[in-house]
Amino acid sequence: MRIAVPRERAPREERVALVPESVGKLIKSGATIIIEHDAGLAAGFPDAQYEATGATIAADFATTVANANLICKVQPPTAAESSQFPDGAVLASYWQPAGAADALSALNAHKVNTLALERVPRITRAQSMDVLSSQATVSGYQAVLIGASALPKMLPMLTTAAGTLAPAKVFVIGAGVAGLQAIATAKRLGAVVSAFDVRAAVQEQIQSLGATPLKVDLGGDAEGAGGYAKAQSADQAKLTQEAIAKHIAGVDLVITTAAIPGRKAPVLIDDAAVRGMKTGSVIVDLAAETGGNCASTKPGETVVVNGVRVIGPLNLPSQAAFHASQMLSRNILTLIQHISKDPKDAALVLDPNDEITGAMLITFEGQSRGQSPS
Repeated sequence: MRIAVPRERAPREERVALVPESVGKLIKSGATIIIEHDAGLAAGFPDAQYEATGATIAADFATTVANANLICKVQPPTAAESSQFPDGAVLASYWQPAGAADALSALNAHKVNTLALERVPRITRAQSMDVLSSQATVSGYQAVLIGASALPKMLPMLTTAAGTLAPAKVFVIGAGVAGLQAIATAKRLGAVVSAFDVRAAVQEQIQSLGATPLKVDLGGDAEGAGGYAKAQSADQAKLTQEAIAKHIAGVDLVITTAAIPGRKAPVLIDDAAVRGMKTGSVIVDLAAETGGNCASTKPGETVVVNGVRVIGPLNLPSQAAFHASQMLSRNILTLIQHISKDPKDAALVLDPNDEITGAMLITFEGQSRGQSPS
């Protein structure tokens, strides 16, 4: 099997799809790996480390992907990149949120079978392939550091000769992987942490990390398929917004992580709630890429509303590219092992009826499958 790893060219992207550790394992099992020059450099993995595993370094994109059976990327390919893929190859990469219709057409024209990494189903046997969870771990950690840096105060309580400094209050909205990591990180930094999630099942997880749950009676659980939150009714959304607005009036740092798969992020903090916060408070909105949980959020920007900083970061995992790439690479390695019976054999097993592969396939044998990416 010939596996290609191109260098990422998308803005803000410093991760690499396969790190030397995973490349070495694949080569030992019989695969041939082609790495584009400097593909891992931004993440801390120079070409020399790949060469030490037995990988071949290619000078450019076209040489890297030529004759590849499998192409592993992080960000979705452009139409120009897709047009250079070999006919019948398999692509494993993220597709949302940037996958474009012209790239999809080019992939189908070359009968490239595309596996969207973010569509790994949330089932037990696919946990080790779950890129959303692994990368959300990085996002939750980074969000606290960004928020702490933006605050005009420190997070922990300090007793000094100049007096005692009260600890900062941090509120985390959404207790999925990113939210739980944010809670744990804020607690380690000494903040007083509270959190909210519409799913009743995660209340114990919030408390286990030392945070205080904000309890809102929504008249029923809001957990949907796969353990993700489902969309709220209009009445539930109003109750949620009112409770959050009241709570954040006394909070220093708010980190929002609420998301609904395949849909625009729910707006949980309206403009009035932002204006009701203390001057100098900070909101870090991890849902910025899908519209934002805060009505004031502008993706990729920091705006100031009545003295409150609202930060809409994009691609946070790339800001800790070394560890993010390590985890992503292990996810992809497990996926390769799932679809490859023998790495020495170029044939990959892509079964549309397989519980894992079928959920991830967005192009197969020249046709688009499932919901068309936007």
